[in-house]
Amino acid sequence: MAIRFKVLGGAAQDNALWVEVDSGQSIQRLLFDCGEGCLSALALAEVQSADHLFFSHFHMDHVAGFDTFFRANFNRESRPNRIWGPPGSGRILQHRFQSYLWNLHEGLNAVWRVSDIGEADIKTWRYELPDAFETAHEEAAVVRDGSLVLDEEEFTVEALTMDHRTPSMAYRVTEKTRWNIDPAALEALGLRPGPWLKALKDPLELPDDAPVEGRPAGELREKLLVPTPGDSVAYLTDFLLDEAAAARLETWLAGCKAVVCESQYRAADLDLALKHYHMTSVQGAAVAKRAGVAKLVLIHVSSRYTREQRAELLEEARAVFPGARFPEGWG
Repeated sequence: MAIRFKVLGGAAQDNALWVEVDSGQSIQRLLFDCGEGCLSALALAEVQSADHLFFSHFHMDHVAGFDTFFRANFNRESRPNRIWGPPGSGRILQHRFQSYLWNLHEGLNAVWRVSDIGEADIKTWRYELPDAFETAHEEAAVVRDGSLVLDEEEFTVEALTMDHRTPSMAYRVTEKTRWNIDPAALEALGLRPGPWLKALKDPLELPDDAPVEGRPAGELREKLLVPTPGDSVAYLTDFLLDEAAAARLETWLAGCKAVVCESQYRAADLDLALKHYHMTSVQGAAVAKRAGVAKLVLIHVSSRYTREQRAELLEEARAVFPGARFPEGWG
């Protein structure tokens, strides 16, 4: 299993994040935000393979490329069409769906579901191409379990509501813990590998009291299975990073392998960051350091800076978190 990610868009341009969760058996593809021109870095087949689109918020620089995404997938029936975002996502995206003339859609049956991520629950609306997306079909709301948004077989997606003078969602993708067989322990017990080992990893298939190779399954789990934490990546963009927000993030990001974080401003422009509810590269680096993350990638740098000033912005972050870097291709 592995998580691969790629930052879309260039320096001082709109940015987005493409994430692939590879289980070894299948690949789930997640897109975070959809700024103008960001999808040009992906092949059309990749855009059409996206399983989920997550919006942090709906300012222009995070949604301006949605037309490209929707044009590639508007009539897709081969897989579910799922979009997630802060409260108001369903209303905003229905307007986007209806902003086109639909008079050639006979025989097309695509369905789109958009979920509003609230503090206490997740509300979902269904929009259907056969009726030109005219009707918002409200589905049953789901009570949130902490920060959890999506719970798939191989991974989870969590979201934290941050403040950008509007709710802006921070996201974290985490592979589920893998349970591997300890070959030395298997040999010490005098047991041979077989299909039963795969079943042993699933307590629903083999309850603790079920007999396996002459022993209770629970006993064998304790002796043979070794937990391996999964990979993880977080996407943080466009919000005020005051002391309270930083404390929340540090707890939430603990153990995260990689953080892709906006760095709109240099440290000298902290007043501008506070005024516009953004953060500096130094603030993001400090959170990454205190959270103990392994990798920090800086994105969403203001176009006000020259190439040389962007280099200085990076060095300021590296003084706090030495492993900080820009995405590949930014120089």
